[in-house]
Amino acid sequence: MRAWQIDSLTTPARLCDVPMPEPRHGQALLRIHACALNFADLLMAKGQYQSKPPLPFTPGLELAGEVVALGPDTTGPAPGTRVACYAGHGGLADYGTFPVDRLIPIPDSMPYDHAAAFLIAYGTSHLALWHKARLQPGETLLVTGAAGGVGLTAVEIGKRMGARVIATARGAEKLAVARAAGADHLIDSDAPDLKDQLKALGGVDVTYDAVGGAGFDAALRATRPDGRILCIGFAGGDVPKPAANILLVKNISVIGFWWGAYLDFAPHLVTQSLTTLMGWYETGGLRPHISHHLPLDALPEGLALLQERKATGKVVIQIG
Repeated sequence: MRAWQIDSLTTPARLCDVPMPEPRHGQALLRIHACALNFADLLMAKGQYQSKPPLPFTPGLELAGEVVALGPDTTGPAPGTRVACYAGHGGLADYGTFPVDRLIPIPDSMPYDHAAAFLIAYGTSHLALWHKARLQPGETLLVTGAAGGVGLTAVEIGKRMGARVIATARGAEKLAVARAAGADHLIDSDAPDLKDQLKALGGVDVTYDAVGGAGFDAALRATRPDGRILCIGFAGGDVPKPAANILLVKNISVIGFWWGAYLDFAPHLVTQSLTTLMGWYETGGLRPHISHHLPLDALPEGLALLQERKATGKVVIQIG
């Protein structure tokens, strides 16, 4: 079977022919139909992500496919069941073995590309806004990088939760995508007066920041008293260093959030969140925005789209 493999943190991934894996106890063998790319794939390939799989490994954090077989003495979804999986790695291959407790059966109405693009982006935004930030109806939510993989879902979910949503992104095309997802106000992230524009809109209660850098500082200074800032990621490359005096005087909370860790220390919250999200999907309330579908051998092109910020929403690798 085909699988992309990373042998070294200093060389690109290679598309290889490898033996078919066999599921062990607690695992299922999946035929993989689609794998969504994430900015974390770029970081993991360089050893810069929170999770560092031992070399060599197959990248691909989230995927969707069909259960082929279960490991010995393993209870799980029956062969033939359509599932999505947050794997951490292993998704960019024809087949893979994954823990059965990571498998989420998907509705018949959900195609594999939507399922592959769903878990991390929607799961991150919903758990962050609902559980961590406690976003309330009528509050103002600022989403940075609002046309990206997670940012776009934050716009969509924030609007569904009753917030007024301000979206920042680079350029008119990306801002139009955020508008289509429900954003009420649009600001180009390259605007030199971002802080002033945010204040002119009345300030911000909750910021969902997946970019870092100067946008974080502008958001901090435009945050209302008792506001919350969610640190989701640093796609811009610069890790913010918030001024503690501003946090103190305005009673602002800066909240770190990594969705993947909840699978280990609070999986019940992930299950509760995903159950809500799958229900919203089935009623037509959510639809992943996928800007590019690519074949398995085009992985380098897909990663370049993320690196160069040319994608909106998700990039999905179609496999089987």
